[in-house]
Amino acid sequence: MTGETDLPRLIASMRPRLSGHVYVFATLLPGSVMPAGIVPLMSFREAEGTTLVLTQAEAQSAGLRAIFPSRMITLDVHSSLEAVGFIAAVATRLASAGLGVNPVAGYHHDHLFVAADRASEAMAILEVMSAEASSRL
Repeated sequence: MTGETDLPRLIASMRPRLSGHVYVFATLLPGSVMPAGIVPLMSFREAEGTTLVLTQAEAQSAGLRAIFPSRMITLDVHSSLEAVGFIAAVATRLASAGLGVNPVAGYHHDHLFVAADRASEAMAILEVMSAEASSRL
């Protein structure tokens, strides 16, 4: 299964789902070893170091300096990695409300990290966006 590519269908069926965890972003310098007991939700190697997305509790217990307390919203539609404009449309709608978003594409779904204190607002915006798109199909 390769996922949906039709933008109106993606938006109409995105079914945003809010995670119960607060996540943070941390970094390990190149050559650093992953602290014991840490199982990041995501890691990404860059020239400057490895970015970790992990729960705030994990970061605190490992003594990692972390930033951007956020909540993860999963867009529960199987979006194709080749879909054009999906994240742009979502990010644009959130930006119009002054909400920043850090998107991550997984094989099956897209995930949005939004400021923890504005997650409910982001969810409401995405639900309205999806309902609007559904009414046009």
